[in-house]
Amino acid sequence: MTYPGRREKIVLMAVTNNHAGAGRCGPGKPLRIRGTSPSAVTCRRLLASHSVPTHIRRHSAQVARVARRIAEALHEQGETVDVGLIEAAALLHDIAKAPCIESHLDHAAEGGRVLRELGLDAVAEIVERHVHLGDWNPRGPVTGAEVVNYADKRVLYIRVVGLPERFRDLIVRYSRGRTDIEERIRRNWATMEAVEAKIFGRLPFSPAEVGEQRKSR
Repeated sequence: MTYPGRREKIVLMAVTNNHAGAGRCGPGKPLRIRGTSPSAVTCRRLLASHSVPTHIRRHSAQVARVARRIAEALHEQGETVDVGLIEAAALLHDIAKAPCIESHLDHAAEGGRVLRELGLDAVAEIVERHVHLGDWNPRGPVTGAEVVNYADKRVLYIRVVGLPERFRDLIVRYSRGRTDIEERIRRNWATMEAVEAKIFGRLPFSPAEVGEQRKSR
């Protein structure tokens, strides 16, 4: 199956100069890409080249499975979505997370920076919005940023869960008794509930079914 907007011609090449931005949150690996929507294989190579830990790669792979399932179903319902781009952004959404745990930088913003330096601006735009969606239109077309952000909020480590379980875990792990952080997470939770209603109002299956194995046609 092919989808509009998919870019299959990807060229990887080594560069000899220091990677711009090395020494911040990304490791600055000598790897550049030409193209806008890298394949899953290319994404896995990128994750390996940036020394992304195995547990983050496994989480990202599950997020990509959920995101692709939703994107394919939206495409079948007539929505204009770039399935390949969505899958790539889901696979790469945590590319900068591990080093940012120690540096305390925003891993979504840093992931976007790393990807822009690789020439993947379209992927970066989605990755930059996978933690906080920002402005969105509840009545407009479903966007790649909405799908990837939502898919990430449906995966707890590698398990597909409902929004309540995922956000309760986020509150426990990140608020640490700070009411301002908890309130921010709860606002994000409310946004994702609205995004969920938007997405599944256009699909022939429910949110509870998103983690199930898709039946072959």
